[in-house]
Amino acid sequence: MAAKLAVQETADALDWDRRVWACPGANIYCGSPWGTYKARRGLEVRRAVVSGDGADLAFVQWQTRRKGPARFIHVQGGPLLTAAGAHRAEAVFAAFIDHLALGRLDVLAVDYEQFETRDATLALLMHGFAPVIGAPDHTLELDLTQDLDAIQAGMEPRWRKALRKAERNPEVTTHFLEDRAERLEAFDDFTAMFAALRERKGFATTLQPQAYRDIAAEDERLLFLDVRENGRRVLVRIAHLSDSRCTDFYTASNERARATGAATLAVWRFVERAKAEGCRVFDFGGIDPAANRPVFEFKRGLCTDVVQHNPLWVYSRTSALRRLAPALLALR
Repeated sequence: MAAKLAVQETADALDWDRRVWACPGANIYCGSPWGTYKARRGLEVRRAVVSGDGADLAFVQWQTRRKGPARFIHVQGGPLLTAAGAHRAEAVFAAFIDHLALGRLDVLAVDYEQFETRDATLALLMHGFAPVIGAPDHTLELDLTQDLDAIQAGMEPRWRKALRKAERNPEVTTHFLEDRAERLEAFDDFTAMFAALRERKGFATTLQPQAYRDIAAEDERLLFLDVRENGRRVLVRIAHLSDSRCTDFYTASNERARATGAATLAVWRFVERAKAEGCRVFDFGGIDPAANRPVFEFKRGLCTDVVQHNPLWVYSRTSALRRLAPALLALR
């Protein structure tokens, strides 16, 4: 009989990040900076290592929101299975669920954020998790195993024309920011431009810039791209890196960005950087053609390979909640 797996919680963020980022499939949502950001937003954040037979099998960071006697527990980007854990995924999930000691009113949701593996999917199905997919749960992915000339050849002509025009414009410059002070300054401009965009377009967002400001500036897994016209910042675009994927994350710009083709140039700089970093995929971070057609039209100029986002997997001990929660969350 196999020994029972151990679930050990830890508060050591430095050790956590060192061990997580040594694991294939590691992503920004597993790291302690993302947990710190979520904690600042009022969520209870905890993390634990699942181990067995002397080996680390999985790393799990989860967020908890309480409402009366009920809990909503959310895992993003994980549970992150190690090579050893992939072979024992069903047992890993069982140990984690037991550790949570779920009540009858509790709901557990797992969202791999495009980092789901076959072993994780099978384990989720074995434990009765229900997948939730909505129309906005799709993205566009660009295959970075192609060379850059082939990628440009596959662009829509309007996109390629806008890119070439922006690249030829000596007044427009791009720069990846590495210095913390520069990134903080850029994030402050991003915040102001983001607020203006929201007021003008009225879109919904979960981002709380002030809570994320210093965390983002210090997170080496985030790429900050600064685009300027005649020395004045017109756009800030942020993406995050994993070992195989570069994901477009947040962007904000002012009225001059459109006139200069700053957004097109910024995305292309991310494509170049992601390919240089060895990524196999550039993920446009989601599309919603029905609710946000202009952004979709911009994104599909680069590529049209639509991919269904990993589902939000939902679990509850209570059969009624198992049936009801996915239906409610599908309306989110």
